[in-house]
Amino acid sequence: MNAASSSTWMWYASRATGVVALLLLTAVALLGLMVSRQARLADLPRFAVTGLHRNLSLLAVAFLLLHVLTAVADGYVTIALDSAVIPFTSRYERLWLGIGAVGLDLFLAVIITSLLRGHLGRRAWYAVHLLSYASWPIAFAHSVGSSGDMQSGWMLLLAVACAAALAAGITWRVRAAARDLPRAQRVHALMAELHARKPRAGAQ
Repeated sequence: MNAASSSTWMWYASRATGVVALLLLTAVALLGLMVSRQARLADLPRFAVTGLHRNLSLLAVAFLLLHVLTAVADGYVTIALDSAVIPFTSRYERLWLGIGAVGLDLFLAVIITSLLRGHLGRRAWYAVHLLSYASWPIAFAHSVGSSGDMQSGWMLLLAVACAAALAAGITWRVRAAARDLPRAQRVHALMAELHARKPRAGAQ
């Protein structure tokens, strides 16, 4: 295999792994919304949905790393390995590769803290886990901005479909939370009433 064919193969591998990573990140985000609502997927119980969410997250990390490695190994352009994790240090496409590095760092932080969840407080874990909602739009911006293939044709339609699916998931999550709000208010009112009755019960 000569240098030209090797570079072409790496170019295709980098693009393919990037597209698969975007699809997996979209699926992870959607499943995360379902897990937070204790929703079920088809006939799967909640623990199965949670397990699927975790396994897809790890698979997304694998494809993200393959995407980075193939992009670095591609000899057509020079991309340093450290620029994949240190934002805005690349000489090539500094803005879009820098955005991609930010998204990768955020997602890795979410994955690492999730694996160490048993050693972290719930508040600390949850605060970091919220970064997953920021990592998706950052990864999306990197995908569309850094790849001309994602800016037209069926690849653009695929990117728009991912964005539409996540927007629908967020809309469902917000509406579900809004439906729960009156119920939460009723519980608060009931607790307030019980608290107000305690002195009178003691006076008897």
